[in-house]
Amino acid sequence: MRMILAVAAVLYSASAFAQADKPPMVGDKPLVQVQPKGTKAATREAAAKPAAAPKGKPQSIAARLQACLDIDDGTKDRLNCYDGVMPPAPKPKPAKAKGYADCRFFKEEDERLACYNGFAESIPKLPKT
Repeated sequence: MRMILAVAAVLYSASAFAQADKPPMVGDKPLVQVQPKGTKAATREAAAKPAAAPKGKPQSIAARLQACLDIDDGTKDRLNCYDGVMPPAPKPKPAKAKGYADCRFFKEEDERLACYNGFAESIPKLPKT
C-alpha cells in the first residue's frame, strides 16, 4: 500500500512540474503558436490575401455582382470577376438561365458574360452603407 502511494505521489508531482507557464521552446520561438481569432497573426494572414469586401459585414452576392459592373464591359476581366463570385460549372446542354446562379452552367464565355451582365444590371442598386 505504501508503495502504491509513493508511486502515485511521484507521478502526480511529475505532471504538476510538467505544467509550466511558458510554452516549450525551440531555439527562441515557441514550439506551437495557437492564437484566438482577431489577434495579430489573423490580421497578418488577412493582409496577405486580397480583400474583396470591406471590413465589417460581408457583401452579398448581388453587391459583388454589381461591383463587377465597374470593370469594362465585354472583357475577360469582367468575366473573371463574375467567375470569382460564382465559379463556373459548365454543362453540355444548359437550360435557359432563370437566375444569376444558372449563368455558371454556360460553357461558352461570351454566353456566360452576357447572362451575368443581364442579371447584374437588372438587380436594383443597393444603398451604400
